[in-house]
Amino acid sequence: MVDSINTNAGSLQGVRSLNKTSSLLRTDQKELATGKKVNDVKDNAAILAVSQLLESDLAGLGSVKNSLDRALSTSDVALSAGQGVSELLLELKEKAVTAADPGLDDASRQALNNEFSALRDQISGIVGSAEFNGTNAVKSGGEDIVAISGAEGDGSLTVAAQDLSLGGDNVSLTATQGIGTLAEAQAAVSAIEDSLTNVSSALAEIGAGSNRLQQTKDFTEALSNTTEEGIGNLVDANLASTNASFEANKVRQALGIQSLSIANKQPASILGLFES
Repeated sequence: MVDSINTNAGSLQGVRSLNKTSSLLRTDQKELATGKKVNDVKDNAAILAVSQLLESDLAGLGSVKNSLDRALSTSDVALSAGQGVSELLLELKEKAVTAADPGLDDASRQALNNEFSALRDQISGIVGSAEFNGTNAVKSGGEDIVAISGAEGDGSLTVAAQDLSLGGDNVSLTATQGIGTLAEAQAAVSAIEDSLTNVSSALAEIGAGSNRLQQTKDFTEALSNTTEEGIGNLVDANLASTNASFEANKVRQALGIQSLSIANKQPASILGLFES
């Protein structure tokens, strides 16, 4: 190596080495601060683009889960209302069968009719209040329960509405039907039996739809978790490894500064050649 005061090769090499170490330190510091190894396009443009697409899918899956949760809650309310209607029909049948006894006196039958009317009217109350988030799937003209199923909003699941109102498609017992006479009581028994069969079928339909919603939600949650893990594998930093690299680069930086200091003293040694 030529001794020169114009060009200090050792110093230049030391500066390059120190700059490289400082750059590595900045990278390590950024990873430790953010927890990510890919923060912007300068880190890795291709990986960042892929991760952003996956994050978009993840956001869509979050919307799907929210929609499914809403639909499940609506179906739960509908099922609870249907179960309440079914239980009331059983109580109404007991009253009607008792009133259909030919040997029953008029006063007793009238007392039963009063109880019957009160129970009958409760069905309307239950059906009318079976609403969640603006959707009532069991009233007359009720709304279907609908949820999106695709991350792009391109699919849906529908649970058909089931009319459980008095005098509707499933409950043939009318809002004015009573058991005040023997004939009325016999007619009520027949109507209630038909209603119980229809309500059972309606509840089965809602229950099956609710199961589909739950299965889709379970799959969506699993897919969301897998996608989130995939994003982490792409962009998250290995903090243990990054911390070890950070500590090692701090040592390299200190050594580089010392080495550069030594190299910068080298031109001064040339003065010794001119001493007498």
